[in-house]
Amino acid sequence: MKNAKKKTSAVCCSKLKIFLVALAFAYLTKTMSGAYVNSMLTQIERRFNIPASLVGVINGSFEIGDLLVMVFVSYLGSKVNRPRVIALGCVLMGLGCFLIGLPHFLMGRYEYENTLSVSENSSTMAVCLTNQSQLSLPTEQPIEECERQTRSSMWVFVLVGNIIRGIGETPIAPLGISYVEDFAKPENSPFYIGCLQISTVLGPLLGLLIGSYCAQLYVDVGFINPDEVTLSLTDARWVGAWWLGVLICAAVNFLVAVPFCFMSKSLPKEGEENSIDLAGKGNKAFLPKENEGEAKMTLREISKDFIPYLKSLLTNRVYMLFVCVTIIQFNAWIGMITFMPKYLEQQYGISASDAIFLIGVYNLPIICAGYFFGGLMMKKFKINTYTAAHIGFWTSLLEYLLYFISFLLICKNASVAGLTISYEGIDQLSYVETNLYADCNRDCDCSTKQWDPVCGENGIAYVSACLAGCKVSNGTGKYEVLTNCSCISTPGFQYGNGSAVPGQCDRGENCSKMLLYYLILSLVCCLIYSFGAMPGYMVLLRSLKPEEKSFGVGLHSLSERTFAGIPSPIYFGAMIDSTCLKWGTKKCGGEGACRMYDTDRYRWLYLGVPGILRGVSYIPCIFILLILRKQHWNQSNENKEREAREENGAAELKDVAEVPNCTHLQPETVETVDHESVNL
Repeated sequence: MKNAKKKTSAVCCSKLKIFLVALAFAYLTKTMSGAYVNSMLTQIERRFNIPASLVGVINGSFEIGDLLVMVFVSYLGSKVNRPRVIALGCVLMGLGCFLIGLPHFLMGRYEYENTLSVSENSSTMAVCLTNQSQLSLPTEQPIEECERQTRSSMWVFVLVGNIIRGIGETPIAPLGISYVEDFAKPENSPFYIGCLQISTVLGPLLGLLIGSYCAQLYVDVGFINPDEVTLSLTDARWVGAWWLGVLICAAVNFLVAVPFCFMSKSLPKEGEENSIDLAGKGNKAFLPKENEGEAKMTLREISKDFIPYLKSLLTNRVYMLFVCVTIIQFNAWIGMITFMPKYLEQQYGISASDAIFLIGVYNLPIICAGYFFGGLMMKKFKINTYTAAHIGFWTSLLEYLLYFISFLLICKNASVAGLTISYEGIDQLSYVETNLYADCNRDCDCSTKQWDPVCGENGIAYVSACLAGCKVSNGTGKYEVLTNCSCISTPGFQYGNGSAVPGQCDRGENCSKMLLYYLILSLVCCLIYSFGAMPGYMVLLRSLKPEEKSFGVGLHSLSERTFAGIPSPIYFGAMIDSTCLKWGTKKCGGEGACRMYDTDRYRWLYLGVPGILRGVSYIPCIFILLILRKQHWNQSNENKEREAREENGAAELKDVAEVPNCTHLQPETVETVDHESVNL
């Protein structure tokens, strides 16, 4: 009998451990998928030839999907089989990832803007031709027919796929953690949940590493000859194999769903397997009814207590101010994180692959270290709410002041004739396409719509070989050399017959140094901010009553996603679009993705707007500190009064205790006197 009980205990314990391992992999895949998709936003922008504002809508669609089912998951999760709901969520995440990658197989091969021949058999060809603009104009067939043939609206698949991915991710964390809390020992539950958090760190790191690798592979890898691709990794037209990693994420999500399908709705409490053996005795009818009654009771209690809880939270000053701080600061952070790879590309002239890799290597590990040491400090020194608020505030403020150093880590605009510099070599910014023309290329009658840059031997780039006034092209593909270029001056001449090669010019060593300084600053800021994040979050938790914590945290998350997660990427993308100097051209006409930005204005908007938002967020922070200070003083005074009362009470008890001792001695004294009188 004892052996049977031990066997039952081991089986139940192993089932919980299996669930934990499966849930850890679900955490890993969901965070990996999210990090990968976010890292590929620039590639998606270029592949579908869409503006950054529309990319922001696609990124925010994930939060929309999450919000669609968050309420149902929160309130109905206890009535259903939680492992199977998690399995359904993993399947939906896999389906969403599959839909995101599907357009690659429906759109055909990627055709980028190109004014030069890549397969010309002859070694010499003419570049600057009369009526060149007529040869470069988009097709004149009806726009609707052209768009139908080119399938330029396939980005809708990415939008819908991201919504479905958001729906699928919603039940994993709340249902998984509640399942662990219900069936694990109370002393083991924090350790199990801590182990799960490791996956939330490894997932984004793995996703960014996969994104870095896929970004350096050409989008049509395996389908075309690599020698036919004349683009470099830093070219604004380069598109990496964005679809490859998405399909990997889809496959992994489908696989992770399998174990959850075979798990039971409930388990005996860890450590109580021997006392609860109803299933083995055939008494299976009792448990479902009990669970059903509990679920119904829970639903009644929720409907009854919802309004009082909501009213209590809305009148909780610390909680509401903290929600305001979160919304304002997340409006700054989410937009910055979404477009950080793009910022590094444009500001410092590196490839998307390098940008993604640097973000993963420099930022994620140090953020984890900050969270760990912040939580360790809270545990070791048993810090109260008021002190925790001060730690969170001052660390954030210190990081905020260091943040402004990034405005000094600048890299000069790339020199492109007619956009950032005149054909005479004078710095001047231009948003007007007519400035792309000059006397040196007037006879070529070039198109200003195409973006096919060449780098002149004078260190200045030109929008196309035609606009550089090049007359002759020798070689093909990557080995092409353009000569007799009338706009490229040689030493001693204003205009001359210089040469050029395809692609943009290098940004110089100064940009590499500034990038290194920026990464070091980012590392320090991430460490400081993440160190104070855990004490700051404890202010939120400790401002809530025990019975309000679940609802309060859920409302906090809902506010963050609704007012920051959705709008922030959209208006950040619109701000970035406003800095565009040269738009690409769609095959059917119209503006496509931006090819070149005014990096100075880009920097001021990308760094300045979050700086303003974060500065505003410190106003409610100060009010939180003042409220907590008052509460701390009141509590200290109450403690002092209580201690004084306890001391007075102890003194009175001492006095009272001394009186009975005297009365106890009195008869002995009387008796002694009597004996003395008798002796006399």
